[in-house]
Amino acid sequence: MNLNWNATGDWGTLDSTGRAFYVEHWQRRLDELCAAHHVPGATLAVLAGGNIHELATGVLNRATGVPTTPDSVFLSGSIAKVHTATLVMRLVGEGRLDLDARVVDVLPEFATPDEEATKVITVRQLLSHTGGVTNDFNHDSGRGDDCLARYVEAARDVALDCRPGMAVSYGGLGYVVLGRLVEVLTGTTWDQALRDLVFTPLGLERSMTLPEEALRFRAAMSHLGEPGQDPDPAPVWDMMPRSAGPAGRIITSSGDLVRFAQMHLAGGLAPDGTRVMPADAVAAMQRREVDVPDKWTVSADGWGLGWTLYDWDGVFGYGHDGAAIGQYAYLRVVPQAGVAVALMTNGGGARQVYAALFRELLAELAGVRMPDPFGPPAEPIAVDMAPFVGTYKREGVVITISPSRIRYEFVDGMKDLSPPLEADLTPVSETVFAASGIGASFSEDYMPVVFSTLPDGTSVCYVGMRATPKVSG
Repeated sequence: MNLNWNATGDWGTLDSTGRAFYVEHWQRRLDELCAAHHVPGATLAVLAGGNIHELATGVLNRATGVPTTPDSVFLSGSIAKVHTATLVMRLVGEGRLDLDARVVDVLPEFATPDEEATKVITVRQLLSHTGGVTNDFNHDSGRGDDCLARYVEAARDVALDCRPGMAVSYGGLGYVVLGRLVEVLTGTTWDQALRDLVFTPLGLERSMTLPEEALRFRAAMSHLGEPGQDPDPAPVWDMMPRSAGPAGRIITSSGDLVRFAQMHLAGGLAPDGTRVMPADAVAAMQRREVDVPDKWTVSADGWGLGWTLYDWDGVFGYGHDGAAIGQYAYLRVVPQAGVAVALMTNGGGARQVYAALFRELLAELAGVRMPDPFGPPAEPIAVDMAPFVGTYKREGVVITISPSRIRYEFVDGMKDLSPPLEADLTPVSETVFAASGIGASFSEDYMPVVFSTLPDGTSVCYVGMRATPKVSG
């Protein structure tokens, strides 16, 4: 083992590139950043030089004061989508599923209100968020093993955000459909398939899908509160139904997230040499399927099959973000450096902690320069807001744009998840605006609001990577 120390006397382990990971330094930075941004507790896992380092700070629950430890488990939110994509792509790689198959040919019960659109939506489109399906259909179909089947049945009446293949629009509904597709092809539940095909062969002992499974571990409590203040424990730990699993609920540790990423870095191999995925399926997940109009919400330039894709001044990376009502998770992978970083938090200004910590970590360990924070230009620009004023609606959300202001309101099955969000809009360009004061789930300081016209002439407003069609105004 090669050891080195930095200017403050911290010892670090040198990898083959000569870079060192200084545990004491990064522990201090994690402690400092979480304290400064009112994050009650967090864990950080870093794969560098073939070694995994796991750190923790703060408390799991401000009401009980239970300390956070590296093996604590958190809600990972939408990072679950990459796990579901991994299952699907394993089936593709094994020849059990055609990536360009129409979903209805594999899952005849799948439908949307648009009969013609239903006929053409493919597995590839659902994986890459180009199938037109929406995100915020929060339907509780019960706790039974038939919950995904019942969700797919209920989703038949949910309108599309846009026509298939027309544009990218983040679509969690599509990932629940993919989870059901996995069930049909494997003959078991999505939960069991994930355990059998991913968790067990990778030795991910702190990864699970059902809330009662978390009782075996130190589990982080969600916290909610106003920006800039210490948040309080949320009224409930997890509001998501079981049917949301393939799109939004895997309970895991930061270390397990990095071990999952390590398999992708290794071309589908587990550390013991077990093949978890075919190498070509792993590579396909990382190939760009579509560019994104909003390059700031998750810092992504494009989307692959499950992964969000990054171009950091010519350095390629992939990853995903996750949010679960007061808990926020971030995963980034830099293949050329063999580096993966995962951060899991339980409330407060998580986005600010992620931004500062990952900028420093990826610069030092992988030579990556992450983009500057999104925000309005130093010199104000004048933009005519009149074409954008009006009401935009999709399942679960209504967006109201007035001159220089946005109101983002949850409705339908989403209405109890959060109060309406309101913010001023400042022009960044002719079609991009910065909304202030929204909070950690969307941005560091400003939330991107992007207006676009689709090829069929539909006007849409992008918030959080979701394309919301204009319905009036």
